[in-house]
Amino acid sequence: MKIFNEALVEQAAQACHIANLSAATIGEILLIAQYLERETGIPFIRMDQGSPGLPVNRYGVEAEKAALDRGVGSQYPAAAGIPELKREASRFVKAFLNIDISERSCVPTVGSVAGSFGSFIACTQRTPGKNKVLFIDPGFPIQKSQLRVIGAEWVEFDIYLHRGAALESKLESMLQQGDIAAIIYSNPNNPAWICLEEEELATIGKLATKHDVIVMEDLAYFCMDFRHDMGHPFEPPFSPTVARYTDNYILMLSASKIFSYAGQRMALTCISDKLFDRHFPALAERYHDAGVFGQTLIASILYMITSGCTASTQYAYAEMLRLSTEGTINFVEDTREYALRAEKMKKIFTGNGFHIVYDYDVTQAVGDGFFFTIGYGNMSSGELLRELLYYGVSSISLSTTGSEQQGVRACTSRMRDDLYPIMEERMRAFHEDHPILQ
Repeated sequence: MKIFNEALVEQAAQACHIANLSAATIGEILLIAQYLERETGIPFIRMDQGSPGLPVNRYGVEAEKAALDRGVGSQYPAAAGIPELKREASRFVKAFLNIDISERSCVPTVGSVAGSFGSFIACTQRTPGKNKVLFIDPGFPIQKSQLRVIGAEWVEFDIYLHRGAALESKLESMLQQGDIAAIIYSNPNNPAWICLEEEELATIGKLATKHDVIVMEDLAYFCMDFRHDMGHPFEPPFSPTVARYTDNYILMLSASKIFSYAGQRMALTCISDKLFDRHFPALAERYHDAGVFGQTLIASILYMITSGCTASTQYAYAEMLRLSTEGTINFVEDTREYALRAEKMKKIFTGNGFHIVYDYDVTQAVGDGFFFTIGYGNMSSGELLRELLYYGVSSISLSTTGSEQQGVRACTSRMRDDLYPIMEERMRAFHEDHPILQ
């Protein structure tokens, strides 16, 4: 039996000015869930927004308070970042990726959203004729919205049918046109939680060098492939990265998920030293500067977006990175709770007729973590999203992420122990009301 009837959900959609519920964005689904909870008092199983669901890292809070007490709030921070954060960022990258990036090439940004926005601008303007971004989907819808803002074009493909050796021919066919400026993907992936394996990263790196394309690697869920123990600094296994296979890369490292520091909007854009120092005449002409990629990105682009990052939060991030590199904090273990939640949630769904959509990497089953994807019979993405709302479960449609598969994304971050029995009851009712024909 449904928790919310069709008329009430439609009323919520109209009240929230949502024209097409089946294609609703994350923000729109959030509004629907909040409206229905408020009007009825019935709790939702919130699988929509990927907001951290763990306590904020206390070391960061203490460091930020101490910085404010020292009076750092009275001065503008340098656009390139405070020296302490740049130093600890370089050490952190070495400790957990085993990659050498100098301090000068580690640049703080107001979340990875600002980092990708600025990087899109620099990448698509650096070389005449190279003005498109290639998305290895499924991916983060906001990044395409950023390209709409700056008027840049993009192309995309769903990696579902192009894993392993098949990735090379697909990428080559798209890059050989010569108009791709950058490639972007997340690893682990939002929304599918697939992880690109070394063979695939090597392919991406090789072709990025061949076609002079910059790879933007979004590491928002850094080291959160819990199938491998990557939480020990300067010890293998190190987190996979394209940086081992090309010098054309930008890594984005956010404090939001690994330290649950989302409210302070802090991330790092770590640029290959060789790319940082490359000179592009088109950038020099446009910005009337030296046209050096890293300096143009910092002084002529990022500074125009945010005028630097909050000084006290930079000190917080620096301290969390320092303690991680020294082994005092094990941020991987701190976030393993998401994998435990995913395992329980998947069991409930698959026990009631659902299936995991993105279920396999090249050589192993997809792990448990912050996100997973589910489908149900032959329901389309939009149909499943809408039907789940009737049973008090909010999610987002895979169609909004560039996926060609049918299903929805589930986020584990808001799950609580008291909600598992409720989820089990509702999904049992869903399964009874939606028999799957064999």
